[in-house]
Amino acid sequence: MSHEAFLLTLNVSPSLEEAMVDCLLSLAWRQGFTSFPANVHDHDHQGLSLAEQVAGHQRKIRFQMYVEKQNISALLTKLKEDFAGAGLHYWLVPAIEQGLI
Repeated sequence: MSHEAFLLTLNVSPSLEEAMVDCLLSLAWRQGFTSFPANVHDHDHQGLSLAEQVAGHQRKIRFQMYVEKQNISALLTKLKEDFAGAGLHYWLVPAIEQGLI
């Protein structure tokens, strides 16, 4: 099965939220996106504050957006350039269907 669109998910430090919003809003193809708070749980405690270690999670902002296949490469290149070394975690999964109801 060939997929023509994907769902991109990004976990971003709250300190980078506004920069990510600006970056995604600057895209030439103007795809909308969703953002919301997320608690990230991981067994690797490296880089976590003492409070985060005690709480057992780290606060992040999760961004999700529908991306058509032809835009993926340019988007990932832009994110890697604009946020190099920022520790963003992302994943890309095929979108089976999308629409408005």
